[in-house]
Amino acid sequence: MACVKWNDVWSATFSVNFGVRQGSVLSPFLFNIYLDDVANLNDCVNRKFIVYADDILLIAQSVSEFRNLLRACEKELITIDMKINVKKSCCMRVGPRCNANCANLQTIDGQYLPWVSEMRYLGIFVVKARSFKCSFSHSKRSFFGAVNGVFGKLLNLASDVVILELVKSKGLPILLYGFECCNLRSADHCDVGLLKDCQYFFGAVLPSVLVLRKADKLALRYQCLENAFCTY
Repeated sequence: MACVKWNDVWSATFSVNFGVRQGSVLSPFLFNIYLDDVANLNDCVNRKFIVYADDILLIAQSVSEFRNLLRACEKELITIDMKINVKKSCCMRVGPRCNANCANLQTIDGQYLPWVSEMRYLGIFVVKARSFKCSFSHSKRSFFGAVNGVFGKLLNLASDVVILELVKSKGLPILLYGFECCNLRSADHCDVGLLKDCQYFFGAVLPSVLVLRKADKLALRYQCLENAFCTY
């Protein structure tokens, strides 16, 4: 049974004969079952199909193999009355020939997927490069925005300890989101002198140390899983 709330007024209850309400805890489980057949596209060793809810990631070793994987994915989605949203989809090349011009890929209904130099998947920004590379400029910008918001409200009203704790609880999760899954370069570390002063005077933990802890925690969690992809 379900009902609708509008301006503190509740509607009469009505039965839901199929599907689940928005935000239901059953939604992700049922959706995974719904897309289970699509996961069989992973049978080929030259291509991978990764799905998290309705966010699909297709990986192939060549453009031609990627085109075949895209077509197979579309056909599987059509059988369950779904299709790829071209407005939210793109293509990107990673490897020694990342700067080579690639042929435009066309969907079954005649729309083209754009080739981009940066893409976002599950909140992580991946950039076109000769090897796998992530961009953290977006997370840094959001981090500084959150920190400046704290400073703007409390800089003259709260102690340094309180402000630092707010930065740790409100800003650092934004900055470090997904870092445990990414290969960080030396240029990506942000252990500047100001952070070292915070570590010395307030006992703060540097972001580089937090990243290592998050990565170790993630690795321990994956060791307990039986999924072959996670084990790899």
